[in-house]
Amino acid sequence: MTEFYENPLCVRYASDEMKRIFSADKKFSTWRKLWVALAESEKELGLPITDEQIVEMKAHVYDIDYQKAGEYEKQLRHDVMAHLKAYCDLCPTAKPIIHLGATSCYVGDNTDCIVLKEGLQRVRKLLLTCIKSLADFCQRNKNVPTLAYTHFQAAQPTTVGKRATLWLQDLLFDLNNLDFQLNNLRLLGCKGTTGTSASFLTLFQGDKEKVRLLDKKIAEKMGFAGTYDVSGQTYSRKVDFFVLSVLSGIAQSAAKFSSDIRLLSHLKEFDEPFESGQVGSSAMAYKRNPMRSERIASLARYVMVDAMNPAITAASQWFERTLDDSANRRISLPEAFLAVDGILSLMINVVQNGTVYPKMAERHLKEELPFLATENILMYCVEKGGDRQVLHEAIRRHSVETAKEMKLEGKDNEVLKKIVADPVFGITEEEMKKILTDNSYFGCATDQTEDFLNRVVCPLLEENEGEFVGPIGIKV
Repeated sequence: MTEFYENPLCVRYASDEMKRIFSADKKFSTWRKLWVALAESEKELGLPITDEQIVEMKAHVYDIDYQKAGEYEKQLRHDVMAHLKAYCDLCPTAKPIIHLGATSCYVGDNTDCIVLKEGLQRVRKLLLTCIKSLADFCQRNKNVPTLAYTHFQAAQPTTVGKRATLWLQDLLFDLNNLDFQLNNLRLLGCKGTTGTSASFLTLFQGDKEKVRLLDKKIAEKMGFAGTYDVSGQTYSRKVDFFVLSVLSGIAQSAAKFSSDIRLLSHLKEFDEPFESGQVGSSAMAYKRNPMRSERIASLARYVMVDAMNPAITAASQWFERTLDDSANRRISLPEAFLAVDGILSLMINVVQNGTVYPKMAERHLKEELPFLATENILMYCVEKGGDRQVLHEAIRRHSVETAKEMKLEGKDNEVLKKIVADPVFGITEEEMKKILTDNSYFGCATDQTEDFLNRVVCPLLEENEGEFVGPIGIKV
């Protein structure tokens, strides 16, 4: 432990991979790569920049002197100028041409675009891994009977696999949204102080085609399909909102999943992974609290609320740029990614290593099946010539009476005995047994699961073969 506050997202929840993407080394080395790309592109378009200067700049991309940069920033109160001076100290030959014609947002915003892209790519792999894990879960449990609920009240039978397709479909929606935003993410490019490219038009002596090509070349060098068509000094902050909306959507899906797992844990139909030495409660040694799912819910809540930050930022920008976005974005953007990284890692862990208890699911189903069967009994007796309205009232009366006995006296569910004993139904015990063993209670649950997996999910996973992450470990 240290004397000062440490961000729990880094210490407890996020992976090393995601932390590297948002690290200082990644940020400031990318600034230098952008300065190299700018110099290279300007040289290719005819400005007097030498090979020696380019080589010198490339040689010092990673040897960042943070102490010196920090000392410069104390003097200058400007992070880009501080790091520019620290870089120039290492590149005396290239010093005259580094950052030529650019503004601070050239390195700042372009780096943000690059980091957002890499963050989304990491999230995509985690999301695909979660989808694959859930698809395997659905396949394993497609025939395992369980009770479905509406309003958390017993409704009709379903299967464990069919229920899991609902979680899976939500993640597919999230993947579609992620892919759309990832495919449409662009670089800011090199458009100067107010987005008019005036400084570069001067550098290229009025040659507008070279100004256009400069933007294109930098985008290609940094691995982007292009730049945003127009901008002020910054790219539109709506882009940040679009990206965090993807993360918020994933958080919503994961939170719904975690709520269902917590309810199933209470029902004793599912257990999260539980290590041999794990403690569920400091007071109650027998407990196995669903702490992973609770952590998912907790982090998801943070991400959903965090998505308000870029919305407000986008709405409050002034003209071509204002700096009231900077401090907020330094916090809100990285933390959303770090939290979603933790969320998906937890979700993968729970799906891959959790335990389903079919016998407990069967027990709960049997407890409620007498009530669930009354609709089938009603239709059966009507086919035999009974009056639907009279039968419906009789079922209602027997059901209310039985439920009251169960709740007040702790009796078993005896509604079927009451129906067999009621002459209005004219039904025998043998007929009742036949109705209870009718598989139609499950509807198309198994078929829907198989169709969804075979038609939608499996082709997607085949298209993305190799885009999955390895074993997921949970820190604490």
